[in-house]
Parts: sequence; structure tokens; C-alpha cells
Amino acid sequence: MNIALNVIAVKTLIRKEMIRVMRIWVQTIVPPAITMTLYFIIFGNLIGRRIGTMDGFDYMQYIAPGLIMMSVITNSYGNVVSSFFGAKFGRHLEEMLVSPMSNAAIIIGHVAGGILRGLTVGLLVTLIALFFTKLKVEHPLITISMVILSSTVFALAGFINAVFAKKFDDIAIVPTFILTPLTYLGGVFYSISLLPEFWQNLSRVNPILYMVNAFRYGILGTSDISIGHAYTIVIVFVVLLFSTCLWLLNRGVGIRE
Repeated sequence: MNIALNVIAVKTLIRKEMIRVMRIWVQTIVPPAITMTLYFIIFGNLIGRRIGTMDGFDYMQYIAPGLIMMSVITNSYGNVVSSFFGAKFGRHLEEMLVSPMSNAAIIIGHVAGGILRGLTVGLLVTLIALFFTKLKVEHPLITISMVILSSTVFALAGFINAVFAKKFDDIAIVPTFILTPLTYLGGVFYSISLLPEFWQNLSRVNPILYMVNAFRYGILGTSDISIGHAYTIVIVFVVLLFSTCLWLLNRGVGIRE
């Protein structure tokens, strides 16, 4: 297929996704902003006063990068899983599949839409965080690249969830039983150095730990893990998940059944 046509197709999908997000902004933008504000008030302000400092930073300042990353991850995931499953449910996915656009373009368009929503919410949560604490970005390149890569990972994961989902209840299973526990155990609210050695080693299996810590290093300059390892793991996940998405779409899994 002509590359120019694929580019037009991707741009169109991204535009559609952003229009959808902004049209229902009360459901897509406002709830995460309110939720994160409550996190800052309860965990950062009330509980944080008793905790004091962590890794040399005020507790509110320490958890801010983790909360920003958590909002980016959940919204990137949620946008793609709901949008692609909606396309399946509404039977307009078939129109994309029979159009000249490639399967890769379908994936990239939906994933890019998820990334943009994640970054939009992440920016809003960052602005909210500045009302509660001071944030100075120590390593801008690491901060930006890691938030985009992490958003990509979970947007792709949301696409896979949507492919296998057969009813609306299915798109809530992974966020409830997998994504939420991994996020809370991913070092958002604490340093894994506080844990016993066994739990530290177990925590290192969690990919969100690497995303949160690398993002925290980009903003605060402190991390529990190697930044090189974090990039390696996240990039490997991007490649594997994109390959899986493409394979599933080429095979028609969850679509032709």
C-alpha cells in the first residue's frame, strides 16, 4: 500500500480518537484529575506529614512522579481498550479492515490516540501536582522519552485486551485484577529499598517499577533501579507487544470468530 495513504489513515484515526476524548471530556479528563487530587491530599499531605522524607525528598515530592506516571498508564490503556472494542462492538472495525489501510496503520492510529490521551492527562496531573509541591525536571530527555515509551506499552496492552474481549465486562478484568495491583506495587508510594530482600527481588519482576523509577529519576534524579535496565525492559515490551498486536490482527483473532 502507498505509504502516503497509510499516513493519512493514521492521522485520521488519531484525529478521531482525540475528538472522541475531548467530546466526552467529563468522562475522560475530569475523573483522573479529581482522583489524583485526592491522592495528593490524602497520601501526600495528610499521610506524608507523618512519613516525612523518602530518599532525601519530601514525601509529597517523592510520590508526585509516580502519580503522574500512574495516570498516564491507566489512561493510555483505557483509551485504546475502550475505543478498539467499541469499533468491534459497533461493527465499524470491518470498514477499516477492508479499506486500503494496513493493519499496522490501524494499530498505530489507535495506540497514538491512547498515548495522546495519556500525555494530556499526565500534563494535567503535573499541573495539579505543582499546587502541592515543587518539581524540577533534572533530566528532560529521560522524562519525556520514558513517559512516551511507558504510555506506548500500555496502549498496546489495551489493544490486545480489546482484541480478546467479547463483552464490555471483559475490558475491565485486566485493569482490575492486573493493572491496578501492578501499579500500586510498582514503587509509586514507596522506595523498594524499604522492603526485605525477598520482596525487593519480587518487585523487580514488575515492569511498572522500572517505568515509575526511570520517570522519577528524570524528574528528581533518584531511582531504585538502573536506568539502562529500565529502557531495555520497556523497549523490549514495546517490540513484543506491537508484534503480538500485528500478529493477532493479521490472524483475525477476536474479529473473524
